[in-house]
Amino acid sequence: MKWTSRLVALKAALCFSVAVLGQTSLVFNSNIQWHHAAPNSEITGISIDEALKGLEGKNSKTVIVAVLDSGVDIYHEDLQGKIWVNKGEIAGNGIDDDKNGYTDDVNGWNFIGGANGNVVYDNLEFTRVYKGLLDRFEKADYKTLSKQDKKDYERYLKMKKDYAKRVAEAEAELSEIKQYEMILVMAKQFAANNTGKSEYALEDLESIEPKDEMEGALLEFAAMALDGEFDVQLKEALHHFQETLSYSYNLSMNTREIVGDDYANGQQRHYGNNDVKGERSEHGTHVAGIIAATRNNGIGVDGIAPNVLIMPVRVVPMGDERDKDVANAIYYAVDNGATIINMSFGKSISPEKHLVDAAVKYAESKNVLLVHAAGNDGKNNDAGGNFPNARLAGKKKQRFTNWVEVGASSFSAPPALVADFSNFGKASVDLFAPGDAIYSTMPDNTYKNESGTSMAAPVVSGVAAILRSYFPAYSAAQIRQILMYSVTPFAGTKVTVPGSSRIDDIKNISVTGGVLNAAQAVRMAESGKIAPIKAKKKK
Repeated sequence: MKWTSRLVALKAALCFSVAVLGQTSLVFNSNIQWHHAAPNSEITGISIDEALKGLEGKNSKTVIVAVLDSGVDIYHEDLQGKIWVNKGEIAGNGIDDDKNGYTDDVNGWNFIGGANGNVVYDNLEFTRVYKGLLDRFEKADYKTLSKQDKKDYERYLKMKKDYAKRVAEAEAELSEIKQYEMILVMAKQFAANNTGKSEYALEDLESIEPKDEMEGALLEFAAMALDGEFDVQLKEALHHFQETLSYSYNLSMNTREIVGDDYANGQQRHYGNNDVKGERSEHGTHVAGIIAATRNNGIGVDGIAPNVLIMPVRVVPMGDERDKDVANAIYYAVDNGATIINMSFGKSISPEKHLVDAAVKYAESKNVLLVHAAGNDGKNNDAGGNFPNARLAGKKKQRFTNWVEVGASSFSAPPALVADFSNFGKASVDLFAPGDAIYSTMPDNTYKNESGTSMAAPVVSGVAAILRSYFPAYSAAQIRQILMYSVTPFAGTKVTVPGSSRIDDIKNISVTGGVLNAAQAVRMAESGKIAPIKAKKKK
């Protein structure tokens, strides 16, 4: 039969719901590493094989990349020999042998764990801020408030309205996903009844003539169900919105009881535990594999950087990370030898940004490069509202020299070159890197395609690790310049601006107007001619 467009709107709504997760591609599902390829007329890869071939026979040093994330499965078959080991620590003796304040930190540290377990779920930062205002102003008398308190009270009223709207939207999404589930069950039963087969194929469905719109819709859903990923994505979407309502907007959660720190003390450095995997390490394991999975071992996938060790630092729960934990994770990574820090996370509010800024400034002083994912909301980061970022709090014109902000490119040619979920920004997103349908490691010796700027950032971190490995004399700021000014250039190319149907020049939605290119980065590093970042003229 000819598949009609009866359910285009329905499928589009489902795609949107799943895309909220920012992690799964509905379009590209093939176990390949397209992002390694050389750019051509069809796809824009990063030319990793060419880059490494040009470095054959040259000396390199081992580079430590800290992965600040949800945790890493350090026992994964394709990460063996690729996990950082703290040689100053004796495993399992319960003693802080190297006296760094972290007992038994053999492979890294977990800042969202405590003596009795780990934080798995947490609120959104929005919820935490709103809860603080709610506690202050729920029973307040506006007339008696000070000028500053009145300002905070007005923010409370705005957030109260926003909170109610967010919860209602999540409830509506959950209801819609449940309807899809019900329709899918009905569709499978309809197909079974009309084909006489519990396991049907597309050709079986083509023989069915629907009697009405309802049967036509069921038939289309039955066809969609033949793709095993459809079931998986539906379950993931259902789980996502259930978690959103149970945890993200839960005003009564207090996960710091698990951690056991004095959360109000932003200077407290030593807390947590040494469980670097945690209970939900899918995200961090995928990120680690993109950077460092063992190359040419005949199993799984090939990471980007050959001479690299991953330092897992667990700071990201199922929910928003906390500024205090992120800051301490940066300090930990720097103090323990990481020269690159990958940060594939972000949030819309940063109440203690000054803590993170101080840690980034410390990393800058120690010549450590930070690579950050721009976010998956299809929005313009120049307008703000995406944290952490390279701008110093209260000083918008001052940015850190050791920070690379990464948007995601897709496997498609222009105008779909920039992934439709990626955040962008002419002043705030430095470059794009492959982030759509990236195949990498998952816990328990498994592998999977994932999509997001979370995947694009470690692609950049991997190339940065190659540069730091083979060209150790370059500073973090110089490595940033090399990465930015060796991109595959697309300035003048029209692309679809994420989050809209608008077409614009890619140079208007990123600093460089290009996609990461490892081979060109290596050539630029070898040349010794580092393109300076020109200061903008004052108007």
